[in-house]
Amino acid sequence: MSSTLSPASTASSQDSVRARPIDVALLASVFVIAACGLLYELSAGALASYVLGDSVFQFSTVIGAYLFAMGIGSWLSRYFERQLPAHFLRIELLVALVGGALPAILFVANAYAPGTFRVLLYGMVLLVGTLVGLEIPLVMRILKRNLVFKDLVSQVLTFDYLGALAVSLAFPLLLVPQLGLIRTGLLFGLMNAAVAVWALCLFRHELRQFKAHATACVLVLATLLAGLVGAEHITRFAEDKFYHDRIVLSTASPYQRIVVTNGHGGVRLFLNGNLQFAERDEYRYHEALVHPVMLAHGAAKRVAVLGGGDGMAVREILKYPSVESVTLVELDPAMTRLFKDNAMLARLNTQSLHNPKVQVVNADAFQWLQNTSEVFDVIVVDFPDPTNFSIGKLYTNSFYALLDAHLAASGYAVVQTTSPLVARQSFWTVVQTIESVGLTATPYHAHVPSFGEWGFVVASHRPWRLPTSPAATGQAAWPQGLRFLAPDSLPLLFSFPLDMARLPSEVNRLSNQVLVHTYEREWGSVTN
Repeated sequence: MSSTLSPASTASSQDSVRARPIDVALLASVFVIAACGLLYELSAGALASYVLGDSVFQFSTVIGAYLFAMGIGSWLSRYFERQLPAHFLRIELLVALVGGALPAILFVANAYAPGTFRVLLYGMVLLVGTLVGLEIPLVMRILKRNLVFKDLVSQVLTFDYLGALAVSLAFPLLLVPQLGLIRTGLLFGLMNAAVAVWALCLFRHELRQFKAHATACVLVLATLLAGLVGAEHITRFAEDKFYHDRIVLSTASPYQRIVVTNGHGGVRLFLNGNLQFAERDEYRYHEALVHPVMLAHGAAKRVAVLGGGDGMAVREILKYPSVESVTLVELDPAMTRLFKDNAMLARLNTQSLHNPKVQVVNADAFQWLQNTSEVFDVIVVDFPDPTNFSIGKLYTNSFYALLDAHLAASGYAVVQTTSPLVARQSFWTVVQTIESVGLTATPYHAHVPSFGEWGFVVASHRPWRLPTSPAATGQAAWPQGLRFLAPDSLPLLFSFPLDMARLPSEVNRLSNQVLVHTYEREWGSVTN
């Protein structure tokens, strides 16, 4: 027996599954919810990597904890049976308040109670993740009133994924560089609160306590707006405590947070909270980094500096009249721009980045070496310490093989190589890795009060010989204006006492990144 539907019944069936304006509004809110949820997750991961280091580990654990909490939230949604719009509105307000304030709270905690940072980080990640896990199931159950299941799932997931895509692109390229983490968090908290206000309007006839919900919306919006207006004060409140000295410049790029302070010891530069140089003794570090290789070569014409976007190493290199060109390869354009255009910072490098001999290339040094055919007499490698895998790749045998290919037969490279006293195993791991690609490694060290004993390694094709006099270097005279190095003190840098003597070490490879783990263990034992 066959059956057919009349035109009237068919129209009725189509009307029953056609999305109403209220359903479209809810689907749009899914886009915002997904964008906000991912934003809070990325903010927590970024802050964890800034403060705790090892970005791969921190992002992995934060994402894992967040997804686990979302699963808990989804499971708990089964117990919300009545007044679903009211529950959805309350959850949106909680997400807005907790998620939006997450970066600000963690910044302040790191400055005033650093011992609580890790507990607070994962506590807030679990709380926000649980709340976000509740959102989508509740929206789906509200939409289920008017959409068939297959349309419901496909449309909700489509808007969810689109929201995640939008914020994953905007977070590193636009939001953090332009607004910073605190403002970004508060702005997206306001977006979550706006969804709650939207829900208040859409379901005003279903809410039993409309005035109470409206009051809650106003209070949350007012709190987040006040935070957004005072975001700069919150940042300074936290950073002034953390950095001690007066902050004269702070900015965030897609790659790092840059903070410059000025106090009794002069200007100090911090990247992601880690000290990079102090004005009072940076000359010791940069003279030790540059002059042993420049003096040994005798007449370097083509020089490359990898890292060192502050221009200090370039300043030292330009003291040699034989130099015809210096190529500075720095990943972060914000660094080179600051140290070129900011009068206070440009003074420190004596305007070296304005010198016509200097070419600035903003690129990843690993990729740049892979793509260039240039060969250099001297290569100065001045990267940050290997605190995470993205930096650790620049200390691997793969990178040093590239260095080897771009170093002239009579050339020298020098690598800054952490402390041979505090991180002894890490230091000798770098030496072992350089030797593994066929280069001769000649280690040395210098005392820099802001850092303690600091290590360097000369890498070359020919055995490195200590220049003993200006005549032996091929220079007319010892470079002018040095404050630390002298002909009679230079040999002392190459003598290692017993507590810094060589240890058996592994080769640091891209496939294992053993150096990152070793470095974290050695420095962690000092700071904990």
